[in-house]
Amino acid sequence: MRILFAGTPATAATVLEGLLAAGHEVVCVLTREDAPLGRKKIFTASPVAELATTKSLSVIKANSLDSETLAEIAKYQIDLAIVLAYGVILKEDALNALPVGWFNLHYSLLPRWRGAAPVQRALQHGDVETGVTLFKIDSGLDTGPILSTVPTSIQPEENAGELLTRLSQLAVTLLNEQLPRIYSTTHNLEPQVGEFSLAPKTTRAEAKIDLTQDAATIENLVRAMNPEPMAWCSLSDEPMRILRARAATGTANHSVGQVFLDGERVLVTCGKDTALELLEVQPASRTSMNARAWLNGLSGVVTLR
Repeated sequence: MRILFAGTPATAATVLEGLLAAGHEVVCVLTREDAPLGRKKIFTASPVAELATTKSLSVIKANSLDSETLAEIAKYQIDLAIVLAYGVILKEDALNALPVGWFNLHYSLLPRWRGAAPVQRALQHGDVETGVTLFKIDSGLDTGPILSTVPTSIQPEENAGELLTRLSQLAVTLLNEQLPRIYSTTHNLEPQVGEFSLAPKTTRAEAKIDLTQDAATIENLVRAMNPEPMAWCSLSDEPMRILRARAATGTANHSVGQVFLDGERVLVTCGKDTALELLEVQPASRTSMNARAWLNGLSGVVTLR
């Protein structure tokens, strides 16, 4: 069958590359329009568009599936679409445009964490298990019937970027198992069962660390917000990113936010008489560094807010 692949970020490019390597007939790619990136706001093609170009695939760039875009897709006589983080909700006319339908890869065990940031929300809430779900898209938000799921345990200290990479490999395996069943119309669709939860996109505002919370909660936030938008706090009224941290054993007999040494560990006092070990930080206008090296460059009492 002739496949349209719809996706935008690097994780989607990884899955597209896996599909091509397995020999599936991807004839066209749908991705979002070039977007301004970096301090200079240079318009840059998406990772999916860049990969498609290197593979000599046709590319359609669109931020909505209007009649013009659907007419362009129709030229390629597509049978079905595989969608991963394309970033557009499909309306009824789009859903009816392909004879076999649109199938979405979602990085959670649906119906848990429907929405744009399932990996980040799973980590933020301390989940110990997640996975990849392949489902057929309907008019709701990640509500369609499920073809198959692949569960996996979340590893200790694994951050969102690392988990996304691992789930992308699982997604390729899942597609290679299920696409032949779709081709032969032997696949099964089962309705989603259980209580749902929502995973809205993360923001920089909510990535601000509240040091009055306990250390375990803050560790989960740090893991969830890496690599984007990055957890942060303030040092001398300047933002400082916390890239890696973990809840420390024992208690902290200092005021909340005070940084101190415990042997070789750099700790900061948090709420509920807990302490967070800082592992990797990025002060304002500097590159990321080991927390001990950062603290060695400072003098006096160091307090984060």
